[in-house]
Amino acid sequence: MVDGRLVEAGDTRLFVLERGEGPLPLFVLHGGPGLDHTMFGDHLDGLRDSCRLLFVDLRSQGRSDPALPDTWTLEQMAADIGALARSLELDRYAVLGHSFGAFVALQHAVDFSGRPCASVISAGVPSAAHLESVQRNLETFEPVELRELLTESWARESQARTQEDCRSLLSDQLPFHFRDPRDPRIDALRADLDRAVYAPDVLRAAAVNQYGAIDVEDRLPFVSHPVLVLAGRHDRTCSLAAAQAMAEGIPDAELVVFEESAHMMFIEERDKYIGAVGEFLARRAIPAPVH
Repeated sequence: MVDGRLVEAGDTRLFVLERGEGPLPLFVLHGGPGLDHTMFGDHLDGLRDSCRLLFVDLRSQGRSDPALPDTWTLEQMAADIGALARSLELDRYAVLGHSFGAFVALQHAVDFSGRPCASVISAGVPSAAHLESVQRNLETFEPVELRELLTESWARESQARTQEDCRSLLSDQLPFHFRDPRDPRIDALRADLDRAVYAPDVLRAAAVNQYGAIDVEDRLPFVSHPVLVLAGRHDRTCSLAAAQAMAEGIPDAELVVFEESAHMMFIEERDKYIGAVGEFLARRAIPAPVH
C-alpha cells in the first residue's frame, strides 16, 4: 500500500505525500525531470517538527495522473503549486525545490511573487545558459574510466522509453552528482532506486528542450518574498556561479554554500542542509507561537 494521495491541481491530480506536523506547510519538489518524491528518502525528516512536509510528484511524474504533453512546462508546473495550495486550503505555504524541482520553485517564485511566504532554491539555475557547463564538466570528469559511461548516459536521456531506462540512467549518473564519485552513499542511493516511479516520456521530452528551458534571470529583481539559495561548491550540473546570480538578482535572498558537496547537498552534508533550511524558515517564514 502506498501512503499519500492524489490532490486536484487544475486540469490534473498530483500525488502528495505528507510527513510532519509542523506549523509551516512546505511543498517539496523533486529533481529529474522524470523522477518522483522518493529521491529525498528520509533525508529531510529533520524538518518534520517545524514543517508539514508536502512531497509532490510533479505533473505527469511519479504517481501523479497523466496530463497532456503540451502542459509539461515549467510555467504550468509552477502554477500547479498554487492550485495544490488552493485544494489543500492553505493560506500560507513555502516551497523547496531541488535540481529540476528548483527550476519549478524559482519559476513559481517569479510568476507568483509574494504568494509563497518563502522559497528555497536548492541546486538550481536562473537560465538554461548556466547548464552549458555540464558538457565541459563531463569532458574533464575524473576518474576517467567513468567519463565515457557518464557522457553516454546523458545522450541516452533523449531516447528513454521504459522505467528501466530511467533507473539505469540515474544509476549511471550518480557519481557525477557527488563531490567524491566513489562516495559509498552512492551505492546506498542506488539500492533505493527501485522504489521510484519514473516518467520516461517526460524525461525524453525535457532532454531535447533544455530541461524546461528556464529563463527568468531578468525577472529575479521582481521577487518580493524571502528566498534561500543553496549551492554545492563542487556542483558539476548547477554551478555555484548560477547560485550567485540568483542570490545577487533577488532582492531578499540569502546564499548558503556547502563546501564539501556537489549536487546532492541534502545527502552529502545533510545536517548542515537541514540546519540551513530550518534556521531560514524559522527566521523568515514560521509564525511565532502565540502565548
